Amino acid sequence: MQRNSMLLRLNQTHGSSLLEQNDVRQVPGQIPFVKCGYTWVSIMHKSTGGSRPKKKIYCREQELDRVMDLQKKPSLILKLKSIIQSQKHQSLCLRDLEKEVGFVQKWNYMAAIEKYPSIFRVLGGNGRPPAVTLTARAEKIAAEEVNAREQMEPILVKNLKKLLMLSVDCRVPLETVEFISMELGLPSDFKKSLIPKYPEFFSVNDVDGRVYLELENWDSSIVTTCREERLARERALKSGGYPKKARISKDGNFPGPFAFHLSFPAGFRPNVSYLEEVQRWQKMEFPSPYLNARRFEMADPKARKRVVAVLHELLSLTMEKRLTSAQLDAFHVEYRLPARLLLCLIKHHGIFYVTNKGAKSTVILKEAYDGPNLIDKCPLLAFRDKFVALCGRREINSSIGTPS
Repeated sequence: MQRNSMLLRLNQTHGSSLLEQNDVRQVPGQIPFVKCGYTWVSIMHKSTGGSRPKKKIYCREQELDRVMDLQKKPSLILKLKSIIQSQKHQSLCLRDLEKEVGFVQKWNYMAAIEKYPSIFRVLGGNGRPPAVTLTARAEKIAAEEVNAREQMEPILVKNLKKLLMLSVDCRVPLETVEFISMELGLPSDFKKSLIPKYPEFFSVNDVDGRVYLELENWDSSIVTTCREERLARERALKSGGYPKKARISKDGNFPGPFAFHLSFPAGFRPNVSYLEEVQRWQKMEFPSPYLNARRFEMADPKARKRVVAVLHELLSLTMEKRLTSAQLDAFHVEYRLPARLLLCLIKHHGIFYVTNKGAKSTVILKEAYDGPNLIDKCPLLAFRDKFVALCGRREINSSIGTPS
């Protein structure tokens, strides 16, 4: 047995991509790992003599990479809207724009103001300094955000409870919740506007000098995972249970109560041995993500599959079913995540996709997307799409399903 050390060199400079290859090779019976453009990932495995181990190459998926590209302009428009609305008179002096966004970003915002006159208008003249405000039509649609936020509140409360229930002590550092607050859809002042509103569910406590958000009461009615809910919907549509014996699927999907939805890249051609191993993994039982992780040993294959379910559930709780690698790693202690989290995500490349498009490495839940489009949208995302549609482009991620 030879041990090859893991060499992981990430090139995260702007304008370069983490995933550069378009072909995949795999060793029969093993789940592929990756050479991600400038990233090499090797693993411990058996080797004969002095021969080099075969390289396993991660397959880039351009449609999922586009998810990040499609968010750039909408994010800028929505941020400028928020800045304008935060001003006392609902208008922002252009000379103050640099104070809000910085010197470099100022020019991107100035270009957006000029490019989208259907959303932004510039006022001034006769001795008054130029200022930007929302157009009448944009203001009318922006007023709908209040209603969207009201619809989001029960969803946020449920998701916050589930977020805490996934942890070993039913508590998560408040700074970690803040770290992913935008991805969850929480309001910027959630510590004052949302948490105190539900004292029967949440409390903020100091533990060993660190502030934690804690769950007050366990809620057994919400321990069903998003994966289980999807399987229940699919089973209801098929009007039947699971087959007693299923053939080996060419795409790795298996109709069972412990299976995950897999979506391999277009260029991936698994052999029979690989598919047999995937099917054995899909059939394997595993504990619920909502059971305390202290009860399980990470060496147990069932416990390792449970970790995949925890990551799946965490991503499912976000609005856009994606988090940056740093945000996932922030839950390392509370969720008992593996030390080599990147390897875990890459190993299960049919479930998760790691992209380095944009400024940060991002993990995407693949089943939540149809190409670059998010399938189900919450009320807040639906509102944002409606507002951005004013600029004359089609919606960012046209919803295929109904808002969640």
